[in-house]
Amino acid sequence: MAVLQLTKENFKDTIVNNPFVIVDFWAPWCEPCVAFTPVFEAAAEKNPDIVFGMVNTEADPEISEYFEIKQIPGILFVREQAAIHAQVGEIGAPALDKIIEWARTRDMTAVHEHYAQEAAKTNQ
Repeated sequence: MAVLQLTKENFKDTIVNNPFVIVDFWAPWCEPCVAFTPVFEAAAEKNPDIVFGMVNTEADPEISEYFEIKQIPGILFVREQAAIHAQVGEIGAPALDKIIEWARTRDMTAVHEHYAQEAAKTNQ
């Protein structure tokens, strides 16, 4: 699957409409970010059931500001609309594969319970 370019126009829809999204925060001037791109693209090819997207922090700073991304490269793992892990700094393919496997098998029970509690508060 191709890596999506995420912008303020499509970011929310991508997160809401896909059960598992991995977001790479990068900038064109960031050499480690540019060097990581082929690793990220290869992971996307190996995991077609996951949506992989990249946010250019220069073009869409609002997204990185919202998630308080202070350092790039930065990777955000989102399952069922919940950010479950953030990875900052350079990372190689083997480590990325391990984090993807961890995120894929993470028990989401606590997240579901939190959503249910928040919904109950709203409905009171």
